[in-house]
Amino acid sequence: MSNLGLTAGSQRAAGGRFSSALWKFRARAALVWLGLLIGITALLLQSGLDFPLIRAKLPYLLGFHLTPGGFLQGAALTLFITACSMIFSVVIGILTALGRTSSNAFLFGLATFYASLFRGTPLLVQVLMIYLALPQVGIVLSGLSSGIIALSLNYGAYLAETIRSGIISVPWGQREAAMALGLSRLRIAARIVAPQALRVIIPPAGAQFISMLKDSSLVSLMGLWEINFLAQSYGRATYRYMEMLISAAAIYWVMSVILELLQARLERRYGRGYSRQTSGGA
Repeated sequence: MSNLGLTAGSQRAAGGRFSSALWKFRARAALVWLGLLIGITALLLQSGLDFPLIRAKLPYLLGFHLTPGGFLQGAALTLFITACSMIFSVVIGILTALGRTSSNAFLFGLATFYASLFRGTPLLVQVLMIYLALPQVGIVLSGLSSGIIALSLNYGAYLAETIRSGIISVPWGQREAAMALGLSRLRIAARIVAPQALRVIIPPAGAQFISMLKDSSLVSLMGLWEINFLAQSYGRATYRYMEMLISAAAIYWVMSVILELLQARLERRYGRGYSRQTSGGA
C-alpha cells in the first residue's frame, strides 16, 4: 500500500513539474508573439498608411453593414460561406471515407474516382467550371451557391482521406471485441471508433478548415462582396491598395487564429486519455 502511495505521489509531483514547465514555455512563446506584434505595429505606424481610411472602411470589411441589396458582406459573408462549406464537406468526406473503406467494389470505385478527380484539379478551375461552364448545359447557379458547392466538393475529397486515416488507426480488435459483446455497428462507430479516430482526424482537418477559410476568397471572382472583393474595390476607388489589403489580411489572420484556438481545444479534449496514458508510462 505504501509503495502504491509513493508511486501515486511521484506521478502527481511529476505532473506538477510538467505543468509548471509547460506554462513557462507558453509564457515565453507569448512574449515572442507580443514582441513581434509590437515590431510589426511600429513598422506600420512609420509607413505612412492612411489610418482614417482604414477606420472608415473597416466596418464594411468586417461585415457590420449589409450590401445595398440587404445581403451579408465582408467577413460576415466569408464566415457564412466557410461554415456552410465546412458542414457539407464533412458530410461528403464521411461518405467518401466509408466508400474508401467499403468492400463493395462499386462504392470503392465511386469514392476513389471522386477523390482523385477533385484532388487532382485546381480549386480555381472547379469554381469557374461550376459558375461559368455549367450554364452551357442549362444549369445556372448563383455565385454564392457555386462557391459553396466548389469548396465543399474540393475539401470533401481531402477530408475523406483524413477521416479514413482516423478510422483505420483504431485497432480492429477493439471492434471485434465490441461485436462479441453484442453491440450494434452504429453504437460501435459512435462509442468506440469515433472518439479514438477524432484524435487523429482533428489536427489535419483543422488545418484544412483554416485553408478553406482563406480559399473562400476565390468567390470574389463571381462578384460576391466578401473581404477580398471589398478590399480590392476600395483599393481601386481610393488608390490605397496597401491599406485595404493589409486590413483584409489582418481580418483573415484573426479569424484563422480563432479557428486555431478552437482546434487546439478540441485536440486537448479528444487527446486527454492518450496524454494520461503517455505521462503514466513515462
